[in-house]
Amino acid sequence: MRPCAGYRPIAVLLACGAVLLASACGAAGGSDASGNDEDQPRVELTIATFNEFGYDDLYREYEALHPNIKIVERKAPTVDAHIKNLDTNLAAGSGMADIEAMEVSWIYNYLAKADKFVDLREYGADDLKDRWLDWKVAGATTPDGKIIGYGTDIGPEAICYRKDLFAKAGLPTDRAEVAKLFPDWSSYFATGRKFKQKVPGSAWYDSAVLTWEAMRNQLIQAYYSNQDRYLGAENPLLKKTWDQVVQGSADGLSAKLPAWSDAWNKAFRTDAFATMACPGWMLGVIQGNAGSYGKGKWDVADVFPGGGGNWGGSYLTVPTQSTQPEEAAKLAAWLTAPEQQVKVFKKIGSFPSTLDAYDDQQVKSQVNPYFNNAPVGQIFVNRAKNVILKQHKGPRDGAINQVFSAALTRVDDGKQNADAAWKQALELADNAANTRKQG
Repeated sequence: MRPCAGYRPIAVLLACGAVLLASACGAAGGSDASGNDEDQPRVELTIATFNEFGYDDLYREYEALHPNIKIVERKAPTVDAHIKNLDTNLAAGSGMADIEAMEVSWIYNYLAKADKFVDLREYGADDLKDRWLDWKVAGATTPDGKIIGYGTDIGPEAICYRKDLFAKAGLPTDRAEVAKLFPDWSSYFATGRKFKQKVPGSAWYDSAVLTWEAMRNQLIQAYYSNQDRYLGAENPLLKKTWDQVVQGSADGLSAKLPAWSDAWNKAFRTDAFATMACPGWMLGVIQGNAGSYGKGKWDVADVFPGGGGNWGGSYLTVPTQSTQPEEAAKLAAWLTAPEQQVKVFKKIGSFPSTLDAYDDQQVKSQVNPYFNNAPVGQIFVNRAKNVILKQHKGPRDGAINQVFSAALTRVDDGKQNADAAWKQALELADNAANTRKQG
């Protein structure tokens, strides 16, 4: 889980699951509590995660159901630290955990190395694909159909907005009316320009980078073709997205706040900006940063410009290095079952990726008092079902996106003009893409 390439702070990088194995524990989604495991050899399973997945209670529950299993978690403090460990052990041919968590923006790098991971179809995953949102399944599926990861949480996006600042600008404040304002990104930026005329002291959104993140994730092909060919300047939609974002900065729509920085955190306790792209996990970030200042001022609209959008999520994979691949696959399947997803959702708020979980009253009936009693459960169920684009991300997608994000930061900060930043980003991104080919 993560917000894309290391943006999300530790406290809110969440992960939970998406697939069940029919053979996992006797019945799909269930657990074998018969006690037969007591006669089996003692097995220690390691699971490598990052930040906070919210699995501690689940580990103890699984061990109680399977007395011969002991689970040991290796938790890295950040996505980047986890990936560094994973790459080191993958190259060495030893040292990987029995289960390795994989962040959504990086799993594409490992689809090209699918022979290093267990094809989970061997343990029944192919029969259970309908449990996932189809685009979540696609993210861990190779061109020849191998499934290397059980989907965990997702980050369906809505728009969070400041009701008080909208009222100040003469804009609608009711969330249903606000949703009508943003059918696409052009209308989102246009409304932002109207807002700036009425409330010049506040920006429309927090940063160019996070707006870019939301927009480029809607492109079916952003940096790569479906054949994993790096596109770069050949992709006119990527340039169109860039132009919209940098024009927004030129028009003063961006508060120019680097995500997760102290300045960004503190800005929530001011009138610095009025809207932001808002995956479900962002609600906790807003509340944590804004505190009592923001209660009742922030709300959530059941809309995302241009349709659905997703920001965040992970997978659980089983490396071929595991000496217990079948037991590891069973554990990964159980951790990511709908029942367990609901438990993690209740505990830390990570949003489920299985359709069965969306029918659970604990999910769909959730209301958030901080956001004016917004029906956030139903809002994000709706948003998840609106993500219809099966975006293709190539093997160096995460590294390339870091290049473009850095370029947008330079533009936002006024350190480089948009044309020069675009040219430099293309050069650096081309180098990043070719590094993978050479490696």
